[in-house]
Amino acid sequence: MYLVTGGAGFIGSNLVAALAERGGRPLVCDWLGSEGKWRNLAKHEVHALLPPTALEELLRDEGRGIRAVLHLGAITATTETDADLLVATNLRLSQRLWRWCADNDVPLIYASSAATYGDGAAGFEDEATPAALARLRPLNAYGWSKHLFDRWVLRQVAEGGPCPPQWAGLKFFNVYGPNEFHKQAQASVALHLFQQIQAGGPARLFKSHRADYADGGQLRDFVWVGDCVAAMLWLLETPAVSGLFNLGSGQARSFADLARAVFASLEVPEEIVFVPTPEAIREKYQYYTQAKMNRLRAAGYAAPFTALEDGVARYLRDYLTKDDPYR
Repeated sequence: MYLVTGGAGFIGSNLVAALAERGGRPLVCDWLGSEGKWRNLAKHEVHALLPPTALEELLRDEGRGIRAVLHLGAITATTETDADLLVATNLRLSQRLWRWCADNDVPLIYASSAATYGDGAAGFEDEATPAALARLRPLNAYGWSKHLFDRWVLRQVAEGGPCPPQWAGLKFFNVYGPNEFHKQAQASVALHLFQQIQAGGPARLFKSHRADYADGGQLRDFVWVGDCVAAMLWLLETPAVSGLFNLGSGQARSFADLARAVFASLEVPEEIVFVPTPEAIREKYQYYTQAKMNRLRAAGYAAPFTALEDGVARYLRDYLTKDDPYR
């Protein structure tokens, strides 16, 4: 039995699907709300589905049957401004699960974020030392809250504190794929572009406000959600591997490339318009992200990552253009 926090969310539900397909018994802890998140789980049997308020009871009553904790639950909105809420959810809950896993000899895999790198001025090396993390400057409260936990974890490890038998923090880059409708404005640009083009309009991308980047030339490391799930499953099967790891494709691609991939998959002529980046985020807007994948590769992960064009084609063909677009 695997405990998946955030298991009804985007990455979490894809992981739950993969575990269920393998005969595992995912135990999902998440809020469902009223945005249709339940559809993310509708095709797969789960052992139990509980709200986060029941987590303590769950750990007490069913903890002995938990094989691993996959902690993907968090407030993920980069626009969230309630720092107290972010600390309570993204830091303190994570610390509680870390301590429980350490006390009960249970592996812990948790979601960090590429947002911890800020504007990228300090690079995108996932060097797992307190000194390396001290150089990073996240641009928003969400990234800061994730960074706080990463730093706390590495202090625990460096000081010989209680640790789970295996632990892995994954710095997810720009993930796209099925089961992200509930994210609305925070959904991937791939989904937004598909919806714009399907509605008969042009693809809308942000203008560049820097002379060294063309409009639509801003770069991101776009990673197919299936590749993220595959890496997590590999970690579950490789208990000797612990650490803080980037999880991206390892290749930066432009938003214009992404738009062209959507147009090509839909087989419609390209039409892109550029709109000003909103002033509220303009000063903190990232122009470049690219995961350095050396550490995960050195740990033994050898599976290839999906090329952007192939991932977009799969997303549209197998999900977005279907009557039932959920995994």
